[in-house]
Amino acid sequence: MTEELEASESNDKITTDPVDIDPKDIPDIDSKYRLILLAAQRAKQIQRGAIPRVDLDPRKIKPTTIALEEFEEDKVNFRFLEKEKA
Repeated sequence: MTEELEASESNDKITTDPVDIDPKDIPDIDSKYRLILLAAQRAKQIQRGAIPRVDLDPRKIKPTTIALEEFEEDKVNFRFLEKEKA
């Protein structure tokens, strides 16, 4: 299981370039639990050096707060992937 975790962490790609986001392409977050999972992933990207997409200073504000603010302002582009059936 640790190999899977290490493999998934090594596949994380951090995008630091500004991205034009069409709000119509962003799916609705259907629960507070999904919001927490998505914000945690985005906070990890910010901790690793991604540029915040909101006007908050990452040296003074915690990455989780920045990530939640990005989701509140619909500045994070994401999509849900269908789980493969084996």
